[in-house]
Amino acid sequence: MAPLLPRRSTKQPADHVVTLIGKPDCHLCEDAEAVIDALATELGFAVEKLSINDDKELFRRYWEQIPVTLVDGKQHDFWKVDPKRLRTALGA
Repeated sequence: MAPLLPRRSTKQPADHVVTLIGKPDCHLCEDAEAVIDALATELGFAVEKLSINDDKELFRRYWEQIPVTLVDGKQHDFWKVDPKRLRTALGA
């Protein structure tokens, strides 16, 4: 029988990896990076930064959406990083 309520992850914020996909000279990417870096300092999660200029597949998939945020490899957000929403996704 399936539970009525979804189970919360037992992962701590520091157990996650947040990936920021963007490109140089992108003001939205810089804004997103500042939010992610501040939360990473506070919560201890790992940050990976990728550029669509360095990967043809990333460019094909995300060029209209940058900056794109992934949490543990799954797309979380694009264009803007909402700190409250990201905290929730990380279980903080």
